[in-house]
Amino acid sequence: MISIDAVDASRLQFALTALYHFLFVPLTLGLAVLLAVMESVYVMTGRRIWRDMTRYWGLLFGINFAMGVATGITLEFQFGTNWAYYSQYVGDIFGAPLAIEGLMAFFLEASFIGLFFFGWDRLSKVGHLTVTALVALGSNLSALWILVANGWMQHPVGAAFDPQTMRMELTSFYDVLFNPVAQDKFVHTVSAGYVTGAVFVTAVSATFLLNGRHREFAKRSMTVAASFGLASALSVVVLGDESGYTASQNQKMKIAAIEAEWKTQAPPAGFTLFGIPDLARRRTRYALHIPWVLGLIATRSLDGKVAGIENLVRQNKTRIESGMIAYRALEEVRADPQNASARAAFDRHVKDLGYALLLKRYRADPAKASPEQIEKAAWDTVPGVLTLFWAFRIMVAIGFFLIGFFALGFWLSAKRRLDRHRSFLRLAIATLPLPWIAAELGWVVSEYGRQPWTIDGVLPTFLSVSSVRAATVWTSLAGFILFYSALAAIEVALMVKTIRLGPYAALGLAADEEGSEPGGSGLP
Repeated sequence: MISIDAVDASRLQFALTALYHFLFVPLTLGLAVLLAVMESVYVMTGRRIWRDMTRYWGLLFGINFAMGVATGITLEFQFGTNWAYYSQYVGDIFGAPLAIEGLMAFFLEASFIGLFFFGWDRLSKVGHLTVTALVALGSNLSALWILVANGWMQHPVGAAFDPQTMRMELTSFYDVLFNPVAQDKFVHTVSAGYVTGAVFVTAVSATFLLNGRHREFAKRSMTVAASFGLASALSVVVLGDESGYTASQNQKMKIAAIEAEWKTQAPPAGFTLFGIPDLARRRTRYALHIPWVLGLIATRSLDGKVAGIENLVRQNKTRIESGMIAYRALEEVRADPQNASARAAFDRHVKDLGYALLLKRYRADPAKASPEQIEKAAWDTVPGVLTLFWAFRIMVAIGFFLIGFFALGFWLSAKRRLDRHRSFLRLAIATLPLPWIAAELGWVVSEYGRQPWTIDGVLPTFLSVSSVRAATVWTSLAGFILFYSALAAIEVALMVKTIRLGPYAALGLAADEEGSEPGGSGLP
């Protein structure tokens, strides 16, 4: 039997390292594209201030990128150290996108970053712009392949269980790549990264304007960030809606848990704007519903049902019983590969084999589980309702706030009043942590909402871990916390120092834009 303490310790370690790593990823995605936009303006206008803007924001991008690399490497090692059975069971499928990410995307991005920093005086304007665009492309491709791998964990397509190897085997790389869950997660995640980059540029520029420093530099930066941020924030909401629809087709329990929908509503289901989930009584107290919204998002119709938790538990109980037949048939096939009737039974029920594995928490042989154990395993398929309910609503609230924030910033920039409204500048600084909070909550919803599965419907999380003692994992987790805390302190110190220096001192230039760009009109 698996040590649950080791499972919990391994889950916590991976969750903390992943969440910490994702502090750097969205800013990398957002700044990379903003650099390409700013340098495009420089190439078109030839004005030095746009070159200085690209170089300065690129310097901050480089600091962030280095930290992202340092924290990301440990994640891949953990698949071998903490999740060995998972790697053995699905490594042929999950490992392919990760390998491509390293060979195609990361090497592309890392190689051209060097040219970005050291090629300003060695490449033509167009040549250097091409390098910057390739850095942005590499960042996005890296996110694509990582999210292809993660999307497969959420919706395992293009693979089948092989009773001879006792592993999941790849059957269609095309299906893995064009998995609808992976594609929706990619566009939603990169849009969130673009919002993060835009908020960061806006907030830092606001500090310059509040202090009366580098005004033309800051106004131009904020103008670009406000336009880019508004488009990105709108995209996040629209693409998040599409992700919700996709999840409602493939991960119905996740949607039901996010909504704390215990019983199936009459269609079209209403969206719970506010409520207090009562786990003991399996109901949501003080619920405030918006009619039809959930039904329209989840089914794109007025008559489609959104299944409730209790209904889904009953369905999963049936799938567990079906999986028990598959498990028993698999044992017979393994003992006698020529047993045609056992193989036929296995093929009929193999899609539910993973549900039978949930019983291994309670019994070594799932085929002999009692009705009480089957009932417990069925309820194990319900993720943490309270956590998902509030994480989702806070994330959505931040998303809509950022739309309003960037809409205001865009209007002020169009009126050339960004530097005249100090209250907006203070708001911009206060807004700085919000996109990171929303992004981290998004991952909580995505990953915590998949529990109890590592691979949805295929492999339970508690069966995925390595044969390690809980004490070993806790010790390494303590080491990670100390190491990552030191990295965080270095990151913040470097960022703050670079921001306090300002663009021209940080770049080692003698004059700021007031000296090099006479007139200071605020125009491009």
